Formats: sequence, structure tokens, C-alpha cells
Amino acid sequence: MNERPKEYAMTFAPYGWLVLFFLIPTVLVFAYAFKAEASFLSLFWQEYGVIFWRTIWLSLVTTFVCLSLSLPLGYFLARASTRLQKLFLLLVIMPFWSSFLVRIFAWKTLLHPEGILRKTLTFLHIIDADTFLLYNLGTVLVVMIYSYLPFAILPIYAQSVKFNYTLIEAARDLGASESYAFFKIFVPGIRRGILTAAVLVFIPAIGAYVIPDVVGGTSSEMIGNKISQRIFIDRNLPQASALSSILCLVVLVPIAISAYLHSRGERQKQ
Repeated sequence: MNERPKEYAMTFAPYGWLVLFFLIPTVLVFAYAFKAEASFLSLFWQEYGVIFWRTIWLSLVTTFVCLSLSLPLGYFLARASTRLQKLFLLLVIMPFWSSFLVRIFAWKTLLHPEGILRKTLTFLHIIDADTFLLYNLGTVLVVMIYSYLPFAILPIYAQSVKFNYTLIEAARDLGASESYAFFKIFVPGIRRGILTAAVLVFIPAIGAYVIPDVVGGTSSEMIGNKISQRIFIDRNLPQASALSSILCLVVLVPIAISAYLHSRGERQKQ
């Protein structure tokens, strides 16, 4: 009992920070969303349904591709030499030394009709001379994967280093193929790292608006672009809040369900 005041004092600062800068702003956003002029029903009479679907599937594909690339990287890198691991981690972290906007505009320059990439692909007859690499969904997807791939690599690598690889060797000795051991032993063994990577990629991906704004077009808009337009162009804060609230629910509900199922499974094990 004597330790309770110390525990409360230690946790006051982080919890106070979360309440002040996360909980209160979130409550205000939901409160604005229910103002009369924002009515959620008005969102269903506009083109938001298509944009929401585009946002969700782009985010899911980005998350899936990032995980698919990060899993074999984490597996082989965790078993590589320390020198190679440090070199690879440096290459992963290096893009963060520059501004996110600078990197996105670098992609725009690279994919420009007069850019070196398009000229090279045209010269090699990989694409036609009239093929335009900018302002389409494919470009948005590629740049999103590039931008958020490190958020998948780092947690999966961190979990892969802790994995007991003697389990893989035992499975191979018992006749399991390398691919079977990878998917049946390694992947379930680092599921926490995979879940963390999925959350770290999916959340920023579903709220992205800079990438589709810079390298996408009107046919590549995501819901983040509409929120930005409602705030800075239309000054329609209630409707922007309504869109933000729906986006929050899309993210929070699956996470809450996953956390509940995980805690329920832990209780059953006990």
C-alpha cells in the first residue's frame, strides 16, 4: 500500500499526456462530427464510399506487401553476421535522415515524364513512349510501400533476433522442408512482431494524404485528402470531423477486437 502513491506519481505524467493530447482532442473530433451540419447521412450521398473503399484496400495491400517483404528479410538477416545486420539496419534507417516530403518529391522527380527512370524504361522498351508513370493508383501503392516498409522491417527483425532457431533445425532434422519450417514454426513464433508491424504500417497508410496528393491524381484520392480539403479549403470542420471519426473507428475497432481476443486467449491458458 505504501508503494501506491509512488506508482501513481510515476504514471501521472504519461497518462496525463495521453489524456491531454490524445483523449481530449479525440472526444472533440467526435463531438464536432455530430453537429447538425455534419450529419453522417450526408456522407453516404457523396462519393465518399468509393474513396473509403480505395483507402482501405490500398492500406491493406501496402500492409500485406510490407509484411511479405519483411518476413524473409527478418529471417535471413537475424541469422546473418553482426556486421551485415548493422549495415542493413543502417540502410533501413538512413531514409529517415531526410524529410518525408523530400523523399516523396524525389519520387515525383524520378517518375516525371522527363525523369531518368521513365527515360530508361522507354529506352529498354519496357514501357511505351506514351506511358505516364505519375498520377495513378499503381504509383501511389509503390510509394506507400517504399515509405512504410521500414516500419515493418524493424519490429519483425527485432522479434526475429529473439527467436530460437534450434526449433527450425529440429524441424529440418525431422524431415520438414525449409518452407514448411518457415511458415509453421518461424512465422507463428514471431507473431507479436508481425502484429506490431501490421499496426505500424496500416495506421499511417490508412491516414495517408501527402503521397496521393503529390504522386497521385484525382482518381487516386484517399480519405485523408478529403479530410484535408474539408479543413483547409472548405473550412467544413464538422464534416472533416465526421470523416475522421469514421477513419478512427475503422482503425480502432479491429485493434480492440484483436486485443480482446488476445487477452481472452491468455486468460484461458492460465
